[in-house]
Amino acid sequence: MRLYLVQHAEARPEDEDPARPLTEKGWQDARRVARHLAGRGVRPPRLVHSGRLRARQTADVWAEVLPAAEVAAAPGLDPNADPLIWAERLEAERDDLMLIGHLPHLRRLAARLLCGDAEKGVVAFRNAGVVCLERDAAGHWSLQWAIVPEMI
Repeated sequence: MRLYLVQHAEARPEDEDPARPLTEKGWQDARRVARHLAGRGVRPPRLVHSGRLRARQTADVWAEVLPAAEVAAAPGLDPNADPLIWAERLEAERDDLMLIGHLPHLRRLAARLLCGDAEKGVVAFRNAGVVCLERDAAGHWSLQWAIVPEMI
């Protein structure tokens, strides 16, 4: 199983707009990364986001590129959510999955999966960036690759 962890694209500051929609740069970065990775075969059947506007809009970009993917909001992906929630949910998952969320949650979830300690800083995330983890048959996670908009 491959797990794609996506930090939402750049959003407006809260003092400018409390809803925090994506900036124009955020939209462009998300589209560039989504098109690039879809062109290289990244096609998770489900895209799950936090429900917050900036994560939903980032998921919408991915849904444009991957129209066959199921898109849904789910609890436990908010910025300060306990990473154990999704670490446990993932045990039952068999198909590839993309989670679109926020920091520090994504950083803590990746650390929990990779080294068993959510407080380790093992992966640095960037807006609109994607980190790919893979679980082997024994249930162990490994980092496969990461990409940020500036790389494309």
